[in-house]
Amino acid sequence: MKKMLIVFLIIASVAFVAIHLAFRATAPVVDAVAINFAVQTSMASENVQEAALAQAAFLAEMFDAMDAERRDRDAFLQSFLYAAVAVFLAASILLYFYFQRRLVAPFRKLEKFASDVAAGNLDMPLEMDKGNLFGAFTESFDLMREELKRAREAEMQAAKSKKELVASLAHDINTPVASVRSAVDILSLKAQDTTEIRILDMSRLKLEQIDDLVTNLFHSTLEELQQLQVAAAEISSADVAGMIKQADYESNCRNFTIPECLVIADPLRLQQVFDNIIKNSYKYANTAIDITAFIEEGRLFIEVKDYGSGVDESELPLVTSKFYRAANSEKIDGYGLGLYLSKYFLERMEGGLYCENHESGFTVVLVLRLA
Repeated sequence: MKKMLIVFLIIASVAFVAIHLAFRATAPVVDAVAINFAVQTSMASENVQEAALAQAAFLAEMFDAMDAERRDRDAFLQSFLYAAVAVFLAASILLYFYFQRRLVAPFRKLEKFASDVAAGNLDMPLEMDKGNLFGAFTESFDLMREELKRAREAEMQAAKSKKELVASLAHDINTPVASVRSAVDILSLKAQDTTEIRILDMSRLKLEQIDDLVTNLFHSTLEELQQLQVAAAEISSADVAGMIKQADYESNCRNFTIPECLVIADPLRLQQVFDNIIKNSYKYANTAIDITAFIEEGRLFIEVKDYGSGVDESELPLVTSKFYRAANSEKIDGYGLGLYLSKYFLERMEGGLYCENHESGFTVVLVLRLA
């Protein structure tokens, strides 16, 4: 604002000086005293012709001087007017760029900023010039952008956490449902009463329905998630053994031992890993399961071996891919997520998982990092 005032004062001063000089400059005045003196001198001369020539020469010289003075005045005024116009134009150009920079440009930035915010782009800050007339105004808009960004991030995080919770619960529900279904199958084999058999058959159908619904819920939720959280910590090998026994609800695992050690793992996710692997063994092999564990190069290796048909060698690299199901699973319900999630969880625990065939079955190898 001060700069604008200074420019206006300069323009006003130039205009005032120009007007003052224009009114001050007067036309050349005829010197009457000199003319009278020349006339008297010529009248005192005896030679009238000589006196007339002298008088004419004097008057010509005087008028020439007057004409020269007028031309000098006109040239001065013309030069000054040109200079005044040049200063006025320069001042106008400066004022134009000043208004463009200080008034128009900030509003154009604000217009683009409003378009970005409306489009959901909240990462681009609004550039501020605190020396500008609208500095505080633009700062308020940028504060609004930051608050909107924080609110959106909080909303996205809350939605993601909710989806992760739904996915985790949906997947965890599968294991107890499978346990109950196994118990129902055992009771059905022992049942003799017709009513009891009918109730057990109905229970089996409802359990299958629950399993399908929960699996569909997990499937749809997982599609929207980029990752499931894993919080690794130190746990003992005794806890790992307990997880295996908890997952083996049909008691297919033979006696096993795990070397005493501490490993880095997320107990919740590691339980899901054993649930997935042992449940797969139930579904695709339904044989005894041998567990072998050993320590090598700072890692705990746990081999889960069954005696089913295994998978084709060409499919081994693919069985841990999302939604991939091997050729031997065509008539068995499933979505191809168990081994994918198990590998995903173990890798987030700085471990790993790989599969291999052996002479009479299939082996899944879990790798956990020692603490």
